[in-house]
Amino acid sequence: MRVTNAPASRKRRIRTLQAAKGFRLRRSKLYRYAADALDHGMQYSFRDRKTKKRDYRALWQVRINAAARAAGTTYSRFMEGLKAAQITLDRKALADIAATDAATFTELVRQSGEALKAKAAKLAAAKA
Repeated sequence: MRVTNAPASRKRRIRTLQAAKGFRLRRSKLYRYAADALDHGMQYSFRDRKTKKRDYRALWQVRINAAARAAGTTYSRFMEGLKAAQITLDRKALADIAATDAATFTELVRQSGEALKAKAAKLAAAKA
């Protein structure tokens, strides 16, 4: 006797077609095309979950750099100073502070600059 596993196959096909709802033309109506479209869509979503993280980090860096330059320093010097001052704010928080609270960001730039001067003095003393 031939066993087809029909209920499970139908359920799988219906689940695929439901997931393809909103796709255009036969990609939302026919199982064969819907399955291909979903596979392709899943590949895009996997790739773009990684890309989104990259894009946001780049955006935060641009915002921090713009605010840092307005305060008289550069992004790299500012971040180096924060590390020297042992201030552990991530880029997301720094970008938010830069966009919303200029006074706090100016204070961070000041602390960063002081830490850089102290670091330079320590290096000069070590060389002498």
